[in-house]
Amino acid sequence: MTVWARAYCDAGYDAGGRFELNFLLPVVPAVGALVGLLAHVVGRRLVLHAPTAVRVSLPALLVVVATVGAAWWFFATRGTLDGYPGDSGLCPANNVPPARP
Repeated sequence: MTVWARAYCDAGYDAGGRFELNFLLPVVPAVGALVGLLAHVVGRRLVLHAPTAVRVSLPALLVVVATVGAAWWFFATRGTLDGYPGDSGLCPANNVPPARP
């Protein structure tokens, strides 16, 4: 998603995404897995003596929230480079591509 946004708006260093594909592509899933694992461990610690439904659902909910939050942050910081002089003419000044139909 970050590579598509930068290439569509022609914004940022290496707007085609070679840096992301060569370096960040293996790193991002590993960091996402680590975030999910840490969220699961924290969730299990919080519900040690809770009922079964809470023991099962809270760690899973924390994993989803943490991984979606980390992905959202990554896209916001790397995918849409606010104020970078993109010159494709397809994006506004904030370099956020329009929603796909």
